[in-house]
Parts: sequence; C-alpha cells; structure tokens
Amino acid sequence: MSAPEGKRSRSWFSIIMMVFLCILWSVPTLGLLISSFRPRIEIERSGWWTALFNPFSSDWTFNNYSTVLTEGEMDLAFINSIVVAIPATILPIMFAAFAAYAFTFMSFRGKDFIFVLIVALMVVPIQAAFVPLLTLFGPDGLGINGQFLAVWLLHTGFGMPLAIYTIRNYMSTLPRTVIESAKIDGATHFQTFWRLIVPMSIPVLAAFAILQFVWVWNDLLIALLFLGAGDNSTVIVNLASMLGTQGQGAELLTAGAFISMIVPLLVFFGLQRYFVRGLTAGAVKG
Repeated sequence: MSAPEGKRSRSWFSIIMMVFLCILWSVPTLGLLISSFRPRIEIERSGWWTALFNPFSSDWTFNNYSTVLTEGEMDLAFINSIVVAIPATILPIMFAAFAAYAFTFMSFRGKDFIFVLIVALMVVPIQAAFVPLLTLFGPDGLGINGQFLAVWLLHTGFGMPLAIYTIRNYMSTLPRTVIESAKIDGATHFQTFWRLIVPMSIPVLAAFAILQFVWVWNDLLIALLFLGAGDNSTVIVNLASMLGTQGQGAELLTAGAFISMIVPLLVFFGLQRYFVRGLTAGAVKG
C-alpha cells in the first residue's frame, strides 16, 4: 500500500490481523455482557450466542444486577476497595520513584548488586510468602491481620520490585545534562527529583499507576487471606462469596464483573490524559 512521501506505508495484512485480534479479544467480553442479562435457567439451557442471534426469543432480566447491588453490602465493599487500592498504588510508586532516582543518578557502594537483587525478587512467587506473612501479621506477631494496613504493606512490598525496575529503566533514558545543570545551579537531590525528574517521568508513573491499581482492585487472594470476608471485605471478595460453594450464584458473577470494572475504567481514562501529556511534555528545550 503506497503512502505519501515522508510517511510510513501501511500494511493491509497488519490492519486485517489487528482487527481480527481485537474482535477475537472482545468475544469473551461480549459473551459475559450478554450472560449478565440472562436468567440462570437460560444460561444453563443455551449458550450466550443463542441469545445474540435470537434476541426476541430469549428471556432478559436485570435481576442479576439488582441482586449484586442489593446483597452482600456492595456499597461498603466498593468503599473498602477504594481504601485499599489508592494507598496500595501511591505508596509503591512513591518509594520506587525515590529508589529509581538513587539507582540512576546517585553513586554509592553496591548499587548494581542491590538493583540486581531487587530485580531478582520479581521471580519469587508471592504465594510462597503468605505463610510467614500470616504469622508475622497475626496475633503472635504485629497483630494487624484483618486491617487495611496489612494489605497496604503487602501490595507495596510485592509491587516495589517491578516498579523500581520499570521507573529506573525509564529514568536512565532522561538527559543527564538536566541533572548536571541542576547541580551547577546548586539544587539538591530532593529539589532535582521533585522539580525535574518527576515531571519528566509522568508517562512511566501514570502507566505503572494504572497497572498497579487494576492489579490491587482485582486481587482476591491477598484480600481474602489478610482482610477476610467481614466488614473490610473488598468487591472481589464479595463477588466470590456470592458464587456459593456449588456455583449456584454463577449468573451473579457476570453482572458483578461489569459493576466492578467501573472504577478501574475511570482510573484508566483519567490517567490516560496525563500519560499522553507526559509523552509530549517531557522534551527539554535547548
């Protein structure tokens, strides 16, 4: 496919494959959406594609959504999820940004070894740490199990290695002439970090904030083990409890899935503006 001079030509094969992959990726979501408006009997009797191709001969209902919203104290669960997700997103980014700055622009003994050690922690499965952490946070330890503080510490610790690795690699691409100019002007490391490095690192900070928030929001295992299914339970834990021991509430999960994704979508579209702005505002004028 020809293109004007100075522009890259577009491949029809790439366009067709991208459209195909987008449709293929959207099929499960479409099936989930259709199933969320169908009664349990209809879901067991026929597939979601039957209702798609024969919409007028199928039964539709809003009971799945009303049940999810009215049962299980979902309003409190949403508040708990927000209380868990916001600090668990801000804390690892804040600490990782400081650490990434030190690993990139400061010199100290053992810097490379410590960085490799932190990166190596990414391959350690978090499930291997649950038993000792339950003991540490339990009644025989710090006594904070079942509190939000325990989940904040866990998500901060588990998210730090990837955050440091990602932010450090991005900071290493920033022009060092800016740091040298700041040193000549007498700026401290703290001033250089907040006034120069953080504004230029908005793209990577926003990108990791999206990933971290979605991971914390959709987390089930940590929230279930360290918060439980009581008053501090999150949205995902509440939805899992609606499923029942024998899957008798499976139709509620389809509606709950779309209800629970409202907040992550708002976060994504809210940070996307800063992400795009950071890509274009990070240039240094000569």
